[in-house]
Amino acid sequence: MEEAKGVVKHILLARFKDEVKSEEIDQLIKGYAKLVNLVEPMKGRDVSIENLHQGFTRIFESTFESTEGVAEYIAHPAHVEFANLFLSHLDKVLVIDYKPTTLRS
Repeated sequence: MEEAKGVVKHILLARFKDEVKSEEIDQLIKGYAKLVNLVEPMKGRDVSIENLHQGFTRIFESTFESTEGVAEYIAHPAHVEFANLFLSHLDKVLVIDYKPTTLRS
């Protein structure tokens, strides 16, 4: 396996509470997308899912140049403010940070 140099993927899987309306989810997704313009090291997008979701209905993926970029994102006031709002709407959340690897045979 070959580990990527520097690049870090930040994945958030979101399972929204049953009482959260689809309009609220749409607004939260737009709020997440706006973070890309506010947090300099963030290079993010949200993507759709497959049927093995276990109740997680949204996936958010962001790309950073380094683990330091992830730390800057997590501490950024725009992220902290948005996270407080966003997390209050979730039933469950799973976050994974990883460096992509390439398998060679």
